[in-house]
Amino acid sequence: MVILESRVASAWVDYNGHMNDAEYARVFSLAVEALMEHIGLDTPSRAHFGYTIYTLETHLCYRREAHEGQPLSVALTLLDRDTKRLHVFFKLHDEANNLLATSEQMLMGIDSYTGRPAPFPAPIEDAIAALPQAEPSVWPELANRTIAIRR
Repeated sequence: MVILESRVASAWVDYNGHMNDAEYARVFSLAVEALMEHIGLDTPSRAHFGYTIYTLETHLCYRREAHEGQPLSVALTLLDRDTKRLHVFFKLHDEANNLLATSEQMLMGIDSYTGRPAPFPAPIEDAIAALPQAEPSVWPELANRTIAIRR
Protein backbone atom coordinates (compact mmCIF):
# COMPACT_ATOMS: atom_id res chain seq x y z
CA MET A 1 0.00 0.00 0.00
CA VAL A 2 1.28 3.48 -0.85
CA ILE A 3 1.63 5.38 2.42
CA LEU A 4 3.33 8.59 1.20
CA GLU A 5 3.69 10.64 -1.96
CA SER A 6 6.17 13.50 -2.23
CA ARG A 7 8.76 15.18 -4.46
CA VAL A 8 12.50 15.65 -4.11
CA ALA A 9 12.86 19.10 -2.53
CA SER A 10 15.66 21.33 -3.80
CA ALA A 11 17.09 21.46 -0.26
CA TRP A 12 17.52 17.67 -0.40
CA VAL A 13 19.87 17.78 -3.41
CA ASP A 14 23.60 17.63 -2.66
CA TYR A 15 26.83 18.58 -4.43
CA ASN A 16 26.50 15.48 -6.64
CA GLY A 17 23.26 16.79 -8.13
CA HIS A 18 21.00 14.14 -6.63
CA MET A 19 19.16 13.49 -3.38
CA ASN A 20 21.59 13.30 -0.46
CA ASP A 21 21.75 9.97 1.36
CA ALA A 22 20.43 11.50 4.59
CA GLU A 23 17.36 12.74 2.75
CA TYR A 24 16.35 9.19 1.85
CA ALA A 25 16.19 8.59 5.60
CA ARG A 26 14.06 11.75 5.91
CA VAL A 27 11.57 10.42 3.33
CA PHE A 28 11.29 7.11 5.19
CA SER A 29 10.84 9.01 8.46
CA LEU A 30 7.99 10.94 6.81
CA ALA A 31 6.56 7.56 5.77
CA VAL A 32 6.59 6.43 9.42
CA GLU A 33 4.70 9.61 10.31
CA ALA A 34 2.20 8.87 7.53
CA LEU A 35 1.80 5.33 8.89
CA MET A 36 1.20 6.74 12.36
CA GLU A 37 -1.54 8.99 11.00
CA HIS A 38 -3.01 6.09 9.03
CA ILE A 39 -3.38 3.97 12.18
CA GLY A 40 -4.82 6.84 14.20
CA LEU A 41 -1.76 8.30 15.89
CA ASP A 42 -1.99 11.86 14.58
CA THR A 43 -1.03 14.78 16.83
CA PRO A 44 -4.33 14.97 18.79
CA SER A 45 -4.45 11.18 19.26
CA ARG A 46 -0.85 11.03 20.49
CA ALA A 47 -1.81 13.59 23.14
CA HIS A 48 -5.10 11.82 23.95
CA PHE A 49 -3.51 8.38 24.37
CA GLY A 50 -0.16 9.62 25.73
CA TYR A 51 1.36 7.33 23.16
CA THR A 52 3.79 7.50 20.26
CA ILE A 53 6.05 5.33 18.13
CA TYR A 54 9.85 5.29 18.12
CA THR A 55 12.14 3.79 15.51
CA LEU A 56 14.38 1.16 17.12
CA GLU A 57 16.32 0.04 14.09
CA THR A 58 16.49 0.81 10.40
CA HIS A 59 18.27 -0.75 7.43
CA LEU A 60 18.37 1.52 4.40
CA CYS A 61 19.45 0.27 0.97
CA TYR A 62 20.11 2.72 -1.86
CA ARG A 63 19.26 1.45 -5.35
CA ARG A 64 19.05 4.52 -7.67
CA GLU A 65 19.53 8.26 -7.58
CA ALA A 66 16.64 10.68 -7.20
CA HIS A 67 16.77 14.21 -8.60
CA GLU A 68 15.30 17.60 -7.76
CA GLY A 69 11.55 17.81 -8.31
CA GLN A 70 11.21 14.11 -9.05
CA PRO A 71 7.94 12.57 -7.81
CA LEU A 72 8.35 9.95 -5.09
CA SER A 73 6.05 7.36 -3.57
CA VAL A 74 6.65 5.13 -0.58
CA ALA A 75 4.92 1.75 -0.34
CA LEU A 76 4.53 -0.05 2.97
CA THR A 77 4.62 -3.77 3.67
CA LEU A 78 3.87 -4.92 7.21
CA LEU A 79 6.18 -7.87 7.82
CA ASP A 80 5.32 -8.68 11.43
CA ARG A 81 3.82 -7.23 14.59
CA ASP A 82 3.13 -7.92 18.20
CA THR A 83 1.39 -5.96 20.97
CA LYS A 84 3.90 -3.09 20.89
CA ARG A 85 6.17 -3.52 17.85
CA LEU A 86 5.85 -3.22 14.10
CA HIS A 87 8.35 -4.73 11.65
CA VAL A 88 7.83 -2.76 8.44
CA PHE A 89 9.39 -2.60 5.01
CA PHE A 90 9.22 0.54 2.86
CA LYS A 91 9.97 0.80 -0.87
CA LEU A 92 10.71 4.22 -2.37
CA HIS A 93 9.78 4.51 -6.06
CA ASP A 94 9.98 7.22 -8.70
CA GLU A 95 7.23 8.19 -11.15
CA ALA A 96 8.20 5.32 -13.50
CA ASN A 97 7.97 2.83 -10.60
CA ASN A 98 11.76 2.39 -10.48
CA LEU A 99 12.95 1.25 -7.06
CA LEU A 100 15.10 4.03 -5.57
CA ALA A 101 15.63 2.71 -2.04
CA THR A 102 14.27 0.45 0.66
CA SER A 103 14.06 0.82 4.41
CA GLU A 104 13.35 -2.04 6.79
CA GLN A 105 12.44 -0.80 10.25
CA MET A 106 11.53 -2.01 13.70
CA LEU A 107 9.10 0.41 15.34
CA MET A 108 8.19 0.40 19.03
CA GLY A 109 5.07 1.74 20.71
CA ILE A 110 5.97 4.04 23.60
CA ASP A 111 4.02 5.42 26.55
CA SER A 112 4.79 9.14 26.22
CA TYR A 113 4.53 9.74 29.96
CA THR A 114 6.98 7.05 31.08
CA GLY A 115 9.13 6.91 27.94
CA ARG A 116 8.87 3.11 28.13
CA PRO A 117 7.54 0.53 25.67
CA ALA A 118 3.83 -0.15 26.02
CA PRO A 119 1.14 -2.08 24.14
CA PHE A 120 -0.76 -0.24 21.42
CA PRO A 121 -3.98 1.39 22.66
CA ALA A 122 -7.01 -0.68 21.58
CA PRO A 123 -8.18 1.59 18.71
CA ILE A 124 -4.62 1.74 17.34
CA GLU A 125 -4.26 -2.05 17.65
CA ASP A 126 -7.50 -2.44 15.67
CA ALA A 127 -6.17 -0.18 12.91
CA ILE A 128 -2.89 -2.10 12.81
CA ALA A 129 -4.78 -5.40 12.59
CA ALA A 130 -6.50 -4.04 9.46
CA LEU A 131 -3.16 -3.42 7.69
CA PRO A 132 -2.26 -6.04 5.10
CA GLN A 133 0.51 -8.25 6.50
CA ALA A 134 2.84 -10.23 4.26
CA GLU A 135 3.50 -13.87 5.04
CA PRO A 136 7.24 -14.62 5.39
CA SER A 137 7.14 -16.64 2.17
CA VAL A 138 6.23 -13.49 0.20
CA TRP A 139 8.36 -10.91 1.97
CA PRO A 140 10.11 -8.48 -0.39
CA GLU A 141 13.38 -9.85 -1.72
CA LEU A 142 15.39 -7.11 0.00
CA ALA A 143 13.79 -7.69 3.43
CA ASN A 144 15.62 -9.36 6.28
CA ARG A 145 19.10 -8.57 4.93
CA THR A 146 22.26 -8.30 6.94
CA ILE A 147 25.31 -6.18 6.29
CA ALA A 148 28.40 -8.20 5.55
CA ILE A 149 31.37 -8.38 3.23
CA ARG A 150 30.63 -11.37 1.04
CA ARG A 151 33.56 -13.75 0.77
